[in-house]
Amino acid sequence: MPSKKQKYYVVWQGHNPGIYTSWEACKEQVHNYTNAVYKSFTSRAEAEKAYADGPVFSKKKTGNQKPVSGVKTGMIRESLSVDAACSGNPGVMEYRGVWTADHVEIFRFGPVEDGTNNIGEFLAIIHGLALLKKQKHFTTPIYTDSKTAIAWIVKKKANTKLQRTSRNKELFDLIRRGEQWLKDNTWENPILKWDTKKWGEIPADFGRK
Repeated sequence: MPSKKQKYYVVWQGHNPGIYTSWEACKEQVHNYTNAVYKSFTSRAEAEKAYADGPVFSKKKTGNQKPVSGVKTGMIRESLSVDAACSGNPGVMEYRGVWTADHVEIFRFGPVEDGTNNIGEFLAIIHGLALLKKQKHFTTPIYTDSKTAIAWIVKKKANTKLQRTSRNKELFDLIRRGEQWLKDNTWENPILKWDTKKWGEIPADFGRK
């Protein structure tokens, strides 16, 4: 009897969003979770890309068009948006988080020297997750326009090639603490890819393009 082919399960919205290698593990994350969003894939690469891209919506037009697993179409206004800015690569980096609905700034970090935009995006998501957990906003979504940062969050590690220097020691200490936070904590907040083509620049954008 042929062996069962390995599947990878992406959980966009569940008790702990991420990528799982068994249906049993995936089921634990979506069971009794309102509007859970998940889907299976046949390869790790497909799963990681799908997780970074965000939930896939149904294109079948029969009556009222609905997204898969019941997620509402369009941008979720009651959410946190994060973004980073970096002058050079590496260069002076900072990040911030704003409330999507009214663009009110919730937090801001930096500027620090010898950073990168990807690191800023990664740390901004962690900052947002930690803040929302502390405030008991357990299901508030976080938007980012960085697929790379989402992939790093999934792996719970910043896969940066940036070299550590005397000028960015504080930044690397922050990366280490952020990675440890991801390993020590669970979260329910969906981390979603901002659709720049449909919605314009993410509300947390620094406007320096």
